[in-house]
Amino acid sequence: MQTHEHDDQTSGTRSISLLGGVAMGTGVMIGAGIFALTGQIAELAGPLFPLSFIAGALVTSLAAYSYIKMSNRWPSSGGIAMILQKAYGPGVVAASASLLMALSMVINESLVARTFATYALRPFELEQNGLLVSVLALGLIVFAYLVNAAGNRSVSGFSLVMSAIKIGGIAVFAIAAIWVSGFASGAFSEPATTSSGEALLASVAFSILAFKGFTTITNSGGEIVDPHRNVGRTIMISIAVCVVVYLLVAVAVGSSLSIAQIVEARDYSLAAAAEPALGDLGFYFTVAIAITATASGVIASVFAVSRMLTMLTEMEMIPHSHFGMSGGIRSHMLVYTVVVAGALAVLFDLSRIAALGAFFYLVMDMLVHWGVFRNLREEIGARASILLAALAADAVVLSAFTWVKLKSDPAIVLYAVLGIGAVFIAEWFYLARRSSQAQDS
Repeated sequence: MQTHEHDDQTSGTRSISLLGGVAMGTGVMIGAGIFALTGQIAELAGPLFPLSFIAGALVTSLAAYSYIKMSNRWPSSGGIAMILQKAYGPGVVAASASLLMALSMVINESLVARTFATYALRPFELEQNGLLVSVLALGLIVFAYLVNAAGNRSVSGFSLVMSAIKIGGIAVFAIAAIWVSGFASGAFSEPATTSSGEALLASVAFSILAFKGFTTITNSGGEIVDPHRNVGRTIMISIAVCVVVYLLVAVAVGSSLSIAQIVEARDYSLAAAAEPALGDLGFYFTVAIAITATASGVIASVFAVSRMLTMLTEMEMIPHSHFGMSGGIRSHMLVYTVVVAGALAVLFDLSRIAALGAFFYLVMDMLVHWGVFRNLREEIGARASILLAALAADAVVLSAFTWVKLKSDPAIVLYAVLGIGAVFIAEWFYLARRSSQAQDS
């Protein structure tokens, strides 16, 4: 099987420490996972919504097994594209699944950008103004482009500092809110029911989306110090840190607000929870942390996705046109990334953006597990039972999520199916044309 080799001999300088890798992974995860998705998860799962984060962490830990095994065997800055190429060869499946991953990352940018705008407008009670939310979200995406265009060092330093600030700030908010409200008030005083098990399962799709930032570590495997040892450790530490932070916030929000209040404020649930628990000071503190977290999350995500798209272009897995722009492929990909993310941020609301990202990511994740199980498990020493368990968990969550969305918002299911289909068809045409041109020459 012919593949592009992105192994640890050619992947470049080891510049990311274990701590730096954890900061990078948690920085991307927490930007979306807390501020953008807590309300969406509670809307589906009801008073049991903290359990959704636990289930999401378990499914993500199963999923991480494939990525860790592959990264241990071939530490690479090729990341997910490398995994897919080795699993399927340089064809339509590998290229399409890699592009789905890149698109899910772009979708994440628009999700977090709209969350930033919603929190920024909340002190002025303008968070329901769709035009202002779209303008502010677009402004953040443009700012993220400018920071990234300034160079990698700007992104790295900014992300490390912001990761520490937001994790510390979120922990302070959550512990203070729990201290004031206790564990028996708000949503947790409401009767829990298991009658809507499918909705609880469906909410896990959003929880998985809240953890998917661990793939940023996989995509930087070739740059992590002692990657055979540290890539897996970095991923599992990042997931562990995030599940603790997520549970703290879920309990804080659930103890301060009823489910109806969380649903009403689902796009800014942390700020809504801070006000009754901690007063005006807590409210403004939470808004400030949210703005910091979401802004840094978008900047880190633009950096990661532009790198991934550049890599896919260099591996000839996606077409490229400079449209008359000067500079290299990376600078062009920065522009394309922010254009697509900006369009999504303007055209869709938070719920639909999150749903679209969940569909794209889960399909890609299942393709990774199946490819590793079918073609690589013996070579990398992976257990078939764990690979199949990860595949089954994704399938169950995706099925439940699709069923719930078909009942509540069938249009977004159609958009997802059309989007995934378009990616596979476009890749088939592109690769067939490239193959034909190679034969003619």
